[in-house]
Amino acid sequence: MSRNKIKKPMSTASGRGPMSVNLDKAKDSKGTLKRLLTYLDESKKILVAVLIFIIAYVVLNTSQSLILQPIIDDYIVPLLENPADVEAKVGCIKMIIILFLICMSTAVCSFVQSKLMIKVSQKVIKQLRDEVFKKIQKLPIKYFDTHPHGELMSRITNDIDNISTALNTSINQLISGVLTVVVVLVILFVISPVLATVSLLSLPVILIVVGKIAQYNKIQFIKQQEALADVNGYIQEYVSGQRVIKAFNKEDDVKYEFNIRNENLRKNGFMAQTVAGMVMPIMGNISNISTAITTILAGIFCINGKITLGTITIFSKFSKEYSRPITEIANQFNVIQAGIAGAERIFEIIDEEEEYPENVGKPEIGKLEGHVEFKNVYFGYKENENILKDINIDAKPGKTIAIVGPTGAGKTTTINLLTRFYDVTKGQILIDGKDVREVEKDSLRDSLGIVLQDTVLFSGTVMDNIRYGRIDATDEEIIEAAKLADAHGFIKRLPQGYNTIISEDAGNISKGQAQLINIARVILNNPQILVLDEATSNVDTRMEVKIQKAMNKLLEGRTSFVIAHRLSTIVNSDKILVINDGQIIEQGNHNELIAKKGVYYKMYTGIFDEAS
Repeated sequence: MSRNKIKKPMSTASGRGPMSVNLDKAKDSKGTLKRLLTYLDESKKILVAVLIFIIAYVVLNTSQSLILQPIIDDYIVPLLENPADVEAKVGCIKMIIILFLICMSTAVCSFVQSKLMIKVSQKVIKQLRDEVFKKIQKLPIKYFDTHPHGELMSRITNDIDNISTALNTSINQLISGVLTVVVVLVILFVISPVLATVSLLSLPVILIVVGKIAQYNKIQFIKQQEALADVNGYIQEYVSGQRVIKAFNKEDDVKYEFNIRNENLRKNGFMAQTVAGMVMPIMGNISNISTAITTILAGIFCINGKITLGTITIFSKFSKEYSRPITEIANQFNVIQAGIAGAERIFEIIDEEEEYPENVGKPEIGKLEGHVEFKNVYFGYKENENILKDINIDAKPGKTIAIVGPTGAGKTTTINLLTRFYDVTKGQILIDGKDVREVEKDSLRDSLGIVLQDTVLFSGTVMDNIRYGRIDATDEEIIEAAKLADAHGFIKRLPQGYNTIISEDAGNISKGQAQLINIARVILNNPQILVLDEATSNVDTRMEVKIQKAMNKLLEGRTSFVIAHRLSTIVNSDKILVINDGQIIEQGNHNELIAKKGVYYKMYTGIFDEAS
């Protein structure tokens, strides 16, 4: 097979190339931060304890510097003048012991407040994960149709991890930094108002620089997170499509597309990290210049006898001390900005409109006879672009309605409206005379059983996968459902029978066996209305017969809608609808449609041309 080199990125399954960035997302940093901090409300007691330990840390840390003055002026200077001064030696040793105890206490306070803050942040992260996961359960199908799964995974994992890192490191640093700056400035003004004023001149410069960098860096981190989500989405797509990629010998093409996305991530990551990395050197230089100026002035004052050597020492230390917290916070901007960017993307999911929020409080559908009616139904995914046009269906209780037609005719879309994966644009769908939009959606879906073309099994035992149809079912009921689905025989032959673990992609059983398990799951649910969407299209003829036998049992006494491309499976249906271009063009039973010698006749006899 020849390799077809591509010159530009192919569109992915999501219909997207390298992800574009909506910079509007970067505009409400304050609102995002304020909203994120509301998640701390439930941890107020712990935060009070954190604040107490932070205050203790600031006081003790400041005391370390203050104690240097008496050590130098009262003990070291006298010892320099008279090395034999015993009183100075003893006093110096005592002060050093006190300094050691203060240092140890400072370390303990730092450790405790850090541990408490980690506990708070992890509680917040758990709450965010819970909210996002619960929200995903309530999002409409159209959301998943328009958002790559890899991007969602990136938000739930990477973005939340960024929030966690920011909360772990930033809040306590912000509080301790502000307290340190306030305390140190007060001390500086007590020591020397003139020197303190000179030292303070650098603060506005620092704040302006930090503000400008933060404003620009937020946009860069948004770009980085978007690029990371695009790479994650493409990787997931690549892994799930391995068989197709290898079958068409497209490894080099896939590598080319990945390199484009990876390079986009590298560029955005480089810009974000470079801008963030500028903070520490800039802040350090400003701080060093300020310290140098104040130290020179302090030296002049000392020569003139206005201040002591110990005063110069602690003043130099404190002049660095008040700029240090600002520098540290600025140096954490990459973490803080990544956390805010992640929070914005998480809140976007949480703020998405739920599936039919107006449905809450509506009556349950109740026990059904199974009479389904489509009345003048129109539907389009986009406004003024109807895919279905004037669909009218009358399915009496217990009857089987087959829907056939060429690919893209609107067969599956019709079923998606019945299940309320989407809502009609115009018209009504009634079940036992009740508009499906006027009943509680969960009760509606509980009354429906769906067997899809692509079976979905979850990582777990066979027993667990069948029990998914009804969580409270007993083992005996599950085995009985498997027998009715004609799945009991092959299940018993599996290595651990019903306790056999099904792999994540159901790779250790055949597609036909997976479909039988899916049918057993639906049987266990015992719905009154069934939807079978090309349930036998992915299996061989022998397995098709077996699945068809299981489905015939499933159909008994239930109103059923069957979408099929193998027309031999629906010849016994009570009514067959032929859909083309979103309209029902023929309907009747098999014999009636064959006698008409129209579209169905051509399809059944194999001479149908979809282009006609």
